[in-house]
Amino acid sequence: MDFNFTEEQLDIKKQIISFAQNELNENIIARDKESIFPGDNWKKCADYGILGLPFPEQYGGSGADILTTTIAMEGLGYGCKDSGLIFGMNAQMWSIQMPLLEYGTEDQKQKYLPKLISGESIAGHAMSEPDSGSDAFSLKTTAVKKSNTYVLNGSKKFVTNATVSDMFIVFANIDKGHYNFMGVTAFIVDRNTSGLTVSKAIGKMGLKTSPMGEVIMDDCIIPEENRLGKERQGAKLFLHSIEWEHACILGSNLGSMQRQLEVCIKYVNEREQFGKLISQYQSVSNKIVDMKVRMETAKLLLYKVAWDKQQNIDATMDAAIAKLYLSEAWVQSCLDAIQLHGGYGYTTEYEIERDLRDSIGGRLYSGTSEIQRNIIAKSLGL
Repeated sequence: MDFNFTEEQLDIKKQIISFAQNELNENIIARDKESIFPGDNWKKCADYGILGLPFPEQYGGSGADILTTTIAMEGLGYGCKDSGLIFGMNAQMWSIQMPLLEYGTEDQKQKYLPKLISGESIAGHAMSEPDSGSDAFSLKTTAVKKSNTYVLNGSKKFVTNATVSDMFIVFANIDKGHYNFMGVTAFIVDRNTSGLTVSKAIGKMGLKTSPMGEVIMDDCIIPEENRLGKERQGAKLFLHSIEWEHACILGSNLGSMQRQLEVCIKYVNEREQFGKLISQYQSVSNKIVDMKVRMETAKLLLYKVAWDKQQNIDATMDAAIAKLYLSEAWVQSCLDAIQLHGGYGYTTEYEIERDLRDSIGGRLYSGTSEIQRNIIAKSLGL
């Protein structure tokens, strides 16, 4: 097994770190406090090419493979302290752009992908409902076929980017009264569609610069050409890019873990208590070691997912293992970092408390830790 990356891959990561550190961290404490969406920084990332990393050049992308993209997103997580911004971009890239690329008609691709990749448009993924979270496919949102249109009715909860989105991919059930995955179908719904209402941003614990809202459809008439994929193909479409999502969004978390580890090492090598540096106390150094072990283990799991996907090997179980382990490890490392900093770690100024608040979401989005365990158990024949 070769764990070395090419010079080109390492250079991409290095350049993204430099870009993020210089361009994306200004006023992050204030933006987080006020839950301000950083539209200018989103556009900077788009102009730099981040939103188009693995997408074909004909739509404005650069055609990078999944391993290179994962490494790049790791660099972004290391250099950029705004986890909300990174989360929102990942949500669009893997839940919107990738399904459009794989299942969209050429007209749909030409209409939407270049604008999304360039940052001219932003999109939201409307799947979760008030009564269907982990039970993702028991949708009560309906789509009724009428001539050459569909009429959508229902509401979607926890939609990332909702308040700033220009379009949505909405999942609805075409088998009215039968709430299972068989009837789930995906539709492209533009923001200005009659009958579509978007709520104000929902306040939340972390990832505050990534706006989340509710999307309500009341007799939304959608032309047939806005159906994404075939009827009853929604479940397949929804699950298609899960390995991409897990590899790349977790890559950003991995970069954050590396940055946080370096901050902690620097702090314990400067902070004195009882006449000596606190790094000399075993209870302190052991926490640092545990953070390092978790990070290196997560790195191997994550790169394995990217490698499997690149080799066309089924990565369903590996992606679930990586998602489960890394999301839990990131939370624990944040707790350790706060403990190492003592009272300072609890303050806003030192920024570690924001890392902790942002990390908690990782145990919930893209499938909860409990759901990942279910996927792993099923893969083991249990």
